[in-house]
Amino acid sequence: MQAFYPALATLAAYLIGSLSFAVLVSRLMGLSDPRTYGSKNPGATNVLRSGNKAAAVITLLLDAFKGWLPVVLVQVYGERFGLGAGTVALVGFAAFLGHLFPVFFRFQGGKGVATAAGVILAFNPWLGLASLATWLIIAVFFRYSSLASIVTAVFAPAYYLLGADVAWDAPGAMVLGLAAMAVLLVWRHAENINRLIAGTESKLGSKKK
Repeated sequence: MQAFYPALATLAAYLIGSLSFAVLVSRLMGLSDPRTYGSKNPGATNVLRSGNKAAAVITLLLDAFKGWLPVVLVQVYGERFGLGAGTVALVGFAAFLGHLFPVFFRFQGGKGVATAAGVILAFNPWLGLASLATWLIIAVFFRYSSLASIVTAVFAPAYYLLGADVAWDAPGAMVLGLAAMAVLLVWRHAENINRLIAGTESKLGSKKK
């Protein structure tokens, strides 16, 4: 049973992460499939390119929630089943991985920014606020969602380590989880990085093409 509960929690987190809310919300609100326009990424930023801000906000919140929920459930109820920091880290990573490679949508998912934000917020609210502030500062000054996401992804593990034993505890498994998410998030933004270098990256608020 020691292996069963962590495996069950990880699988459940992956399945929750596999819910592509960009697609689901767009369908419910009668919008075009976000995989067919703009960056073709099923995420809140691309939904915003449809011109429907409400759909983008709902997508953002739900994508973040699906990263936050599994982690918090393990933190609150996991101890009675012997689930510790290692499972918390694994569950957070599984939810993030589900967004990137959703089993319900032919493993064609988004870039994981909002879901990673939800996981980070669940790991530690102060870490989540620091990461959110970083994203907002970069986004406001440069107006590139991708650049803000990349910078935040790199800084989140650094913040966690810098605050260890000062502002919060930083178990090694959770640091590794953050680092793994950062690597995958930067990898998923490879095309954005090329466009940023070329000066052709779309800015926040631009319409779909």
